[in-house]
Amino acid sequence: MSIFDILGGEFIEIIEWTDDSRDTMVYRFPTVGKAIKYGAKLTVREGQAAVFVHEGQLADVFGPGLYLLETNNLPILTRLQHWDHGFRSPFKSEIYYVNTTRFTDLKWGTKNPVIARDPEFGPVRLRSFGTYSMRVTDPAKFMSEIVGTDGEFTRDEISFQIRNVIVQEFSRMIAGSGIPVLDMAANTDQLGKMVAKAIEPVIAAYGLTIPEFYIENISLPEAVEAMLDKRTSMGIIGDLDRFGQYAASEAMLNASQNTGGAGAGMGAAMGAAMGMGMARPGPWGPQPQSTAQVAPPPLPGKQVETVWHVALEGEAQGPYGRGHLGRLIQENRFSRETLVWTPGQNGWLPADEVPELAQLFTTMPPPLPG
Repeated sequence: MSIFDILGGEFIEIIEWTDDSRDTMVYRFPTVGKAIKYGAKLTVREGQAAVFVHEGQLADVFGPGLYLLETNNLPILTRLQHWDHGFRSPFKSEIYYVNTTRFTDLKWGTKNPVIARDPEFGPVRLRSFGTYSMRVTDPAKFMSEIVGTDGEFTRDEISFQIRNVIVQEFSRMIAGSGIPVLDMAANTDQLGKMVAKAIEPVIAAYGLTIPEFYIENISLPEAVEAMLDKRTSMGIIGDLDRFGQYAASEAMLNASQNTGGAGAGMGAAMGAAMGMGMARPGPWGPQPQSTAQVAPPPLPGKQVETVWHVALEGEAQGPYGRGHLGRLIQENRFSRETLVWTPGQNGWLPADEVPELAQLFTTMPPPLPG
């Protein structure tokens, strides 16, 4: 973690720090019980800063480079110690190395839903999560405001506080943005810039910056998302009548392929089709749902003629009165075995079993001679 050399027993001559942890933000160089030799070598690598603290006061900050710790390189510490320019004696000071590289792939997310007002859905509860990166831009301010005397400070110790700041500003921005929920996915970049700009002053007070901020997802509660999925499905379906015909035919096809329960499957499929008003009319099943207007009741005192639906050529035709049925008999299109049905009758019956129609076959005159 650190490499230092002690010459002369208690004197430190070489000061440097190499980091292989990837999450350490501040490291305190071990100087307890030792003094720094005049002219000692201080090595500060790229992505580092060295902060000298003397008797609890922040003294000097060194950027990347190689330094000889002499009077001209320690102006603040010299002033604090009231040294003359020609001092040669060792001195004691705390040395903190600050990692100024970018810490990436840090996570943030809303622990509780954020309530916002959507122009289309009204009040909604939103959750969101994403990533961000941070870096130390002012080591002195970072040491005085955040670290203090912590001997080894990691990014996890500050990321929790930053997450709280992000969630607070995100909640405020999302509630006042006025962006519809359905359009937020297309505006995450804009929202991310708004949140990053809003938290910039607070983060700068810590000596930090947020170079990157991303919103990966904004989600609704599961129940609301399920309703949106249904709404989307209805939009894709389009014409419900045509979709119902397609669904009924698919159900009947699947039932016909099911050898174990073909009858039940066919019955369920036909029932679904007829329930949607799409069953074809025929003599072997119930009448389809009619979309025609209901006829008014007959006038008082007027006798209403009974009309009949007739099964001709495999289709239900009619309704016909007795006079029309007589013409069908003359045309040899209507016989005793022809199935008929009238409102109030229990299913289709042969015409010969209906007393009112059976008379048509007994009162017809015989054919002419020759």
